[in-house]
Formats: sequence, C-alpha cells, structure tokens
Amino acid sequence: MNADAKVMELYPAPLSRAEAEAFPERIQRGFDDNGFHLYAAEVKTAGEFIGYVGLSRTVFAAPFTSAIEIGWRLFFAAWGHGYATEAGTAYLVHGFSGLGLREITSFKARTNARSIAVMERLCMLRNADEDFEHPALPVGHPLRPHVLYRIGVPDTS
Repeated sequence: MNADAKVMELYPAPLSRAEAEAFPERIQRGFDDNGFHLYAAEVKTAGEFIGYVGLSRTVFAAPFTSAIEIGWRLFFAAWGHGYATEAGTAYLVHGFSGLGLREITSFKARTNARSIAVMERLCMLRNADEDFEHPALPVGHPLRPHVLYRIGVPDTS
C-alpha cells in the first residue's frame, strides 16, 4: 500500500522498502509515547486488511501544533466504500469519549479532494485562515499547501 503510486500520489513519495519496514516501529512508538496511534483497518465481514486509521500526535512545528490528528491510508481497492468515514467516526468517538481529547485535527494537501471530503463528512470544519505550508516539504513543492480541519468535543447540553 505504501509503495502503490496511486495510493501515494498525494504524498511526497511512496515509501521505500526500509521506510515501510520501519513504519510499524513508528506506530509502536506512538502507542508507547501517547497510548494511541494508528490501527489496522479491516473489512468487518471478511477480516480483510484494507489500510490504517487512527489518531497521532503531530510532530512538526506549526501554529496549531502540538495537535492530535486523525488520519487514514487505505488500499486503492478500498476507496469509495465509506470505510475511511466509518472508521474516522469511530476514532473521533474514541478520541473524545475514550481519551478525553478536547479537539482533533486533520490536514491534507490542498489537492487531496477525497480526504477533504472525508473530513467534511466527519463534520470537521475548516478556517481558511489556518491553512498552512507543510514545513517538511520544500518551498514550491505542489503538495506543500495544506488545509487544516478541526473538530471539538461535541456539545452534550
């Protein structure tokens, strides 16, 4: 999945074999450091691995960090079936109810229309004044402009 050109077209580059092999260690460090991170996503009825979804702590410097981000990456064959929205909804509930978070963010390259649509289906809100240039990408890189979406703890009154 991390080497699939279609899946990775809106990321700076597909992961190398070494980066892909190190990815589970990075996820485990997130669990060790924060008690949460990314989880494997499966189709419930078949138990088929389709990617990952979860919460992670933002590790780069930006005006909105240190933030908790909800994110996902799915195999291309899993796109368009509502899996990211379904899992994202569950992780928002977990973040607010299970972890006691007050706010969850999500950010994607401005050109990532599919993920932006998921963020909007999750009822996350964008303030265009908070859009930013991703500091890990060089100035002028087409994926450097990012949108930032947020959602706060639901009002229960």
